[in-house]
Parts: sequence; C-alpha cells; structure tokens
Amino acid sequence: MSRSYATAPEMNMPFHGAKLALLTERHVVTLLRDDRSDIDHAARWDLPGGGREGTEDPLECVLRETREELGLALLTRDVVWGRRFERRGLGFWFFAANVDDDLLRDIRFGDEGQGWAVMTPKQFLHHPKVIAHFQDRLRLCLDEL
Repeated sequence: MSRSYATAPEMNMPFHGAKLALLTERHVVTLLRDDRSDIDHAARWDLPGGGREGTEDPLECVLRETREELGLALLTRDVVWGRRFERRGLGFWFFAANVDDDLLRDIRFGDEGQGWAVMTPKQFLHHPKVIAHFQDRLRLCLDEL
C-alpha cells in the first residue's frame, strides 16, 4: 500500500496536532472525551491523537499520543494513509492505521478522557456524538483506501 503522505512536502510544514483512525478489520477505536466545560468537544467521541510537542513531525506526534492514550506502541509502517488539513488557520494531520483485531486486547487506557470503545466505521460515521469533522475525514480516508 502506498504511503505517499510520508514524502509529501506538507510533512515539513508547521502543524498543530494529529489524529489517528485506528482501524481493525471491523472497527475503529474511539475515545470519549472528558465532560468538562473548559475543553472543546466535551463528552464527544474522538480519535487518538493530540497536540504537537517540541519538534515532532506529524507521525511522531500521532504515534506518541496513541501510546499515551491507549498504551499501544504502533510503528510507522502501521500507518497506511495520511493527509494534512487546515482548521481555524492551523494545520492538523489525520492518519489511518490498519491493525489486527487482536491488538485491541493490548489497549491500556490512559488518564485522559472517560473511556474507549470500538465502533464499526458505519456507526462512527453516523453517530451524533462523534466530532463531525473527524467523520468527514474518516469518510475521505475510507473512500481513498
């Protein structure tokens, strides 16, 4: 599978953060955000990922965040799709990784959010409490994969 995102010039552009659609054969792994008034998208279903630290590149950022939030040490080769998006004048990356269903047993939920769950892609794309722009990005990703 092509990983053209890894050599895209956009990989060297400034960015604010990155998210990962962690896909198994039948599911996408989701995180339920904390229910606090001081955060965006409180109590919404989200994806692993977060803000850039230091001089991380987009892949380093999303793999670190996935490790922190789910305890999963994914490899760059697990990431099969990626694209840079602009939102509110900031650059963000959205990646997808294909993993075996067995990997779900290895999830160790971190200390951010209320919990994690799996949804079918169809459920994720139509769930009223999923962050809407991530539904749009996953739809594009699945169309291109």
